[in-house]
Amino acid sequence: MTRLGDLERAVMDVLWDVVPGTSDGVTVREVADALDGRELAYTTVMTVLDRLAGKGMVQREREGRAWRYRPAASREAHIAQLMLDALDLGGSRDAALVRFARSVTGTEAEVLRAALGSEAGLTGPVTTGSDAGLTDRVDPPTGRRPADETAER
Repeated sequence: MTRLGDLERAVMDVLWDVVPGTSDGVTVREVADALDGRELAYTTVMTVLDRLAGKGMVQREREGRAWRYRPAASREAHIAQLMLDALDLGGSRDAALVRFARSVTGTEAEVLRAALGSEAGLTGPVTTGSDAGLTDRVDPPTGRRPADETAER
């Protein structure tokens, strides 16, 4: 997944915040108006939206002479993909996951535990920091939890 520049991110934030999932999307003018305080030319916003469409970040549909734009995926899906891409940057994926898990707050750990528990039936108290004990739930050579042995990534 391609990283977004500052202006691309601002445009995507407008789309994610303004366009509900059932919406037909927004026009370039509506995006430009929502970016108040940036003093951007209409053509600049149009170019950014065109580039985002080329990257697969937005979907567009012709409406008369104009285009209507909407996000191709949710903000959460985009962030999750960025996190997965970061894990692929090199080194040990397992070590990066353990380091990440040990750095989250107690509340964030609860969210992760609930998500993993619903997938793999994990239970037990949540701990954070170096005593998180997360490595005993992952097979280091494969990076899989025991419940994932037959599942493909």
